[in-house]
Amino acid sequence: MSFKPTAHSAFTLERKFDAPPSLVFQAWATMEGKKRWFGSGQANEQLREMDFRVGGKDALVGTFPSGVTHEFRAQYFDIKPDQRIIYVYEMFLDGVKISTSLATIDFEPKGKGTRLVVTEQHAFIDGYEDKGSREEGTNDLLDRLVASFNPTHRRRGN
Repeated sequence: MSFKPTAHSAFTLERKFDAPPSLVFQAWATMEGKKRWFGSGQANEQLREMDFRVGGKDALVGTFPSGVTHEFRAQYFDIKPDQRIIYVYEMFLDGVKISTSLATIDFEPKGKGTRLVVTEQHAFIDGYEDKGSREEGTNDLLDRLVASFNPTHRRRGN
């Protein structure tokens, strides 16, 4: 068996909302809110679970038209309502773990709205090469989150 080094990456993304932190927080903290934006409309969803509490776990598993199954499994480590969420998540492709990541979500009041800051740190394992797709995918999810509050919102690049 040959050695495959762990690759690391990190990014910070921001979005602004014309909604108070309590409403933006609920989009992360409730199944109803999260279903509106978290996931892929392209995948055939096989599993979606959510236990939003410190120590609680989330799971989302879906198969894309290409036949590849994506699996997201998270555990919450810190929750401060309307202010912060910290969780660790693992990603799998066709049952093979490709990464473990730390995500911090901050909900900052800005006037009558919210400044959302998402910071992620990743460890990609066993030779998996991300090539920026994690940041691109998270940007897409955040655009979907913004659109769930403002249906006329245009996604990046559109």
